[in-house]
Amino acid sequence: MNSFRHRRTARLGLPVLAVSLIAVTGCSSADDGGSAAVPSPGAAATKLCRNLDGVLPRKVDGLGRRDPQPASALTAGWGDAAIILRCGVPQPPKMIDPGVAEGRDADAVAGAVDGVDWLMEKRDDGSYRFTTANRSAYVEVSVSADRAGEDTSPILVGLAPAIKKAIPEGVAS
Repeated sequence: MNSFRHRRTARLGLPVLAVSLIAVTGCSSADDGGSAAVPSPGAAATKLCRNLDGVLPRKVDGLGRRDPQPASALTAGWGDAAIILRCGVPQPPKMIDPGVAEGRDADAVAGAVDGVDWLMEKRDDGSYRFTTANRSAYVEVSVSADRAGEDTSPILVGLAPAIKKAIPEGVAS
């Protein structure tokens, strides 16, 4: 079950997720892991996303890398479509929703995990979508309903080193 402790943070003015650090490293590989729509960001974000693809871990939360189809440097996956990453996505509407910032949306929480700011959204089907905030490109991580029933924080902790290395802090355009 997902549980998040909240505390206020001056930087975001939003709740912060508290998790423990787990180091996960590796290299990129491709294999069939379902399908995902390939984003079409501008040139600057595409370059950052290609850099991210080169530093993503081989395993996340114990699941091996299995990239979705169509093959793209802007998408990655782990497990049988249990975890899908898309880089260069548009800003999610809830990221600028005052209800989320004020903690009035039970299905959306903003916070930070291991130095990466995220918007966490629970979807109607029981899955979760996490989108980076305060980075030069938006990175979206979708976690299937089957996997979301477990603690999802190790997934974000496992991806944090690669995101911090490849996607600098800033404002996505």
